[in-house]
Amino acid sequence: MAERPFKKVIIVGAGPSGLLLAVLLGKHGIPVQILEASDHLDQQPRAAHYGTPAIPEFIRAGIIDEIRARGMILNTMCWRYPDENHTYMAGFKADVLSDIDGQDMRTHCFVMQDLDTLMLEVATTKYGATIEWEHKVVDVGQDAGTAWVDVETPAGRKRIEGDYIVGADGANSQIRRSLFGDEFPGFTWDAQIIATNTYYDFSRFNWDDANFTIHPENFYMAAKITQDGLYRVTYGDTPGLTREEYIARQPEIFERMLPGHPKPSEYKIVNFSPYKMHQRCAPKFRVGRVLLVADAAHLCNPWGGLGITGGFVDVGGLYDVLSGIWDGRVDDPDALLDLYSEKRIQKWKEVIDVISQENFRRVSDKNPETRFARDEWMNLLKQAEGDEEFRKELLLGMNAVRYDFTQHYNDANGEKKDVGGYAGADARAEKEIKRD
Repeated sequence: MAERPFKKVIIVGAGPSGLLLAVLLGKHGIPVQILEASDHLDQQPRAAHYGTPAIPEFIRAGIIDEIRARGMILNTMCWRYPDENHTYMAGFKADVLSDIDGQDMRTHCFVMQDLDTLMLEVATTKYGATIEWEHKVVDVGQDAGTAWVDVETPAGRKRIEGDYIVGADGANSQIRRSLFGDEFPGFTWDAQIIATNTYYDFSRFNWDDANFTIHPENFYMAAKITQDGLYRVTYGDTPGLTREEYIARQPEIFERMLPGHPKPSEYKIVNFSPYKMHQRCAPKFRVGRVLLVADAAHLCNPWGGLGITGGFVDVGGLYDVLSGIWDGRVDDPDALLDLYSEKRIQKWKEVIDVISQENFRRVSDKNPETRFARDEWMNLLKQAEGDEEFRKELLLGMNAVRYDFTQHYNDANGEKKDVGGYAGADARAEKEIKRD
């Protein structure tokens, strides 16, 4: 067998995107070493819903069956007026995506902590990836032949070398900071968001799987995340308070905004996490042998789940590039690595940033009573209610966030490859998606 063009990939960060990349690379036979600053996986409430464009990556990682068995699939989503009855404004049923070329492409839901645990186990026990806990990266470097990270560990500082370094270390990425300092173009929203995992019986109000109540101040999302009735309830609050102040304010807010006006004895909060929202994108996702994916590369607000979905699509694209190089199917590795950076930035700017901004502006609209009349997307959903083909086309439009890097392989012969785990995903992604 001919010598491989590289020997090892170092992934910085044992979060969802780093772990998915470790599974994909390991499954392909590429040696992977994961470095994680903490001594455990993150347990804070984070994204739990993974949209249609991310599902192909779970399929080819070989974990889709476990996700479906242990998680759930969302079939309905809607936006609601902030009146006493939380009146339905617009929404959709995703049943038209339940069989796309033999695969269920609806939004999948599996609590992030459990997904991380699953992927770590698969990467390390099935595919031989290694993980080093309490390895905090403090700097990154490279030369013509190799790349390295300097890390602080309980045993002291050391240097770890590999052929490629992938920064999957989140919004506060040290890899990104080592490359660009504080340069992370974009903005931070003047809004405070509180994410909770809450047991509350929304089903008795006949609510959908995912619900967005529109209001300039009392906006919130309530989306089911487990079969036993756990919901992600995410809402806005006054910026600038302490965590203790947010916790103290929460009971009154829930009583005011949730259906049924519940008292604390009627629900159970199991996680509570205030955070800020950002729209930012790194100048490049590739500097030589150092690459960025997901939150280390770009951020967006969470309304609509485009942050985690876009991050998983980044991972799939980078996997295609690195595996193509590994297999000798890429004539110019540097050019394809640069194209990874170029295309993923383009997709962030043209799809993720645009749509996620509109998603937040929709849910926090100053005039909920007139929002439907002004909202092209919701009017399209209304038109699609009795037209399954049109509804399918609308919902598959989110595949515009994908890009097929395998078309640049030296054996592609100008034909699109089925890199998504089902036929036609990237062909459909070429369609324009209309959003106001």
